[in-house]
Amino acid sequence: MSMESAIDSDIQSAMKSKDSNKLNTLRLLKAAIVNFKIDKKKEKLDDADIIQLLQKQVKQHRESIDSFEKAGRTDLIDKEKQQLAVLLPYMPAQLTADEVRSLVREIILKTGAKSKADSGSVMKELMPKVKGKADGKLVSQIVNEILV
Repeated sequence: MSMESAIDSDIQSAMKSKDSNKLNTLRLLKAAIVNFKIDKKKEKLDDADIIQLLQKQVKQHRESIDSFEKAGRTDLIDKEKQQLAVLLPYMPAQLTADEVRSLVREIILKTGAKSKADSGSVMKELMPKVKGKADGKLVSQIVNEILV
């Protein structure tokens, strides 16, 4: 079952169970999928495209949570966290910081990077391997931490 059909199925389940939070969150995701199809002039998206959309929405929710925490808006923080909790199960398993560090060290050995000036070549080699599995901000932070 493709991710898109799983999302459609979960929308129907949320409608039947009257879970408004899950329903609204998944409808927003479905709208993003439809808009992406229109933009790219595609009939069907593969799972990689949907994961890319999911990453974007998860990132937006996390940024919103940070902003609302700074503003002290606990009511909006709770709503964003609930929506984020709906989206996270669709994401691929995330790498731990230690797993990312291990990959970074492997790429540094492969590329022969010595300093922070070489971080671009490390990131270029590393990002395709961790795409969808690790937050880019975390990866960049670890690369800069190791390349001193």
